[in-house]
This record gives sequence, C-alpha cells and structure tokens, in this order.
Amino acid sequence: MQQQGDVLIAPSILSADFGHLADEIQAVERGGADWIHVDVMDGRFVPNITFGPALVEAARRATELPLNLHLMIVEPERLIDDFAKAGADHLVIQAEPSATIHLHRVLSRIRDLGKSAGVALNPGSSLALIEEVLHLCDNIIVMTVNPGFGGQAFLPETLPKLSRLRHMCRERGLTPRITVDGGITTKTARAAVEAGADVLVAGSSIFATKDYGRAIRDIRASTLVSA
Repeated sequence: MQQQGDVLIAPSILSADFGHLADEIQAVERGGADWIHVDVMDGRFVPNITFGPALVEAARRATELPLNLHLMIVEPERLIDDFAKAGADHLVIQAEPSATIHLHRVLSRIRDLGKSAGVALNPGSSLALIEEVLHLCDNIIVMTVNPGFGGQAFLPETLPKLSRLRHMCRERGLTPRITVDGGITTKTARAAVEAGADVLVAGSSIFATKDYGRAIRDIRASTLVSA
C-alpha cells in the first residue's frame, strides 16, 4: 500500500503569474509543494523562451524549497555553472543528442558542482539514450507531453516507458527520483505513480486554481494506490 506523502509534488512556475512570481512561489510552498519546478527554454531545443539565471536567483530568494531546473536547452554545458551559482538544487538536462553530445561529461560536471544531476526524455525518445549514464542520474524526467508549452494533455502512451525505466533502475540497484512532467491532474496522476513515478510536476492544474494548497492536496490524494 502506498502511503500519502510518498509522492512529491513539484509545481511548475511556467504556469504561474510572472508579475507576482515570488508571491506565487511562496503560495505553493505554503500549500504543501515539495519542490519548485523551473522550465528553462532557449528557443532552440524547444520553440519557447523562458527563464535565465537571473530569474533562478529571484526564485532562490523567494523559497527554501529545492529548485528543480529542467534545462530544455542546446549545449547546457555552457550554462550549468551559471544556474548552479544562481541557486539551483537540481539540474536536469535533455538526453537527446540535439541538446548535447556530451551527456556523460555534463552530468559529471553537475555532480562535481555539488548539485543533483538528472536527464529528461521526450515522449519519442528511447531509454537507450540514458542506459550508459543511469548511474549518474539522481533524477530522471519522463516527459508525458512534447516539451515547450504548458497546458498540454497527458500522453498515456508514455506510461510503458515509465514502467520499463523503474524496472531498469531496480535491476541495477539504483534509486533515482523518477519524475513525470506534462498533463498531470487528479485524473492522470495515479496512472503515472502506478507506472513508477514518485515526483509529479504540475503546472496549470495548480496555478489555474484559486486554492493552490487544495489543488496540491487533491493531486497527492489521487495517487493513493491500494495493494
């Protein structure tokens, strides 16, 4: 039986009100968030452009919760030191060669900086991309939407990959956090957890509500799975 609280909730500030970002971050922290998820986009790996190190610095001042940065950028090796200095706790890079051809090197560098290192896989990307670096990953994000925009619908065809990833980690005696990002609501969270996720990134399903705390509690409660 999975107990409430085993699953971490990471509100994505991509869906927050940027004009009152510090207030928004503090509101989800009061509401029971475990991490703050920051989607960094460069307009190259994905079409959108979002946050840089200066905003991460501002977010760091607003909260003591871990800042979970998902770097949807080309050549993350150019910026990981800056994001680490700005206050990121977790630095997650895309596993696809179109992001970096130096996956092992970049993950190793993140760990050398004393930060939690991780990889993210797009819906169409194979687990084969990360098999050789799995031991360097503290956090693995399985994208359940195509990255670049908030508010998209959950892709259920990603669930088998999530299950295979959890099985692969168990076989190797590894215990990374497995995160699902995209389309997480009270209707999809349980399926993600049943498939193997233990961190849920949620954006509009929290920030589009009037009561962030209730939204976080409802998502967490929906993940309870009977034995």
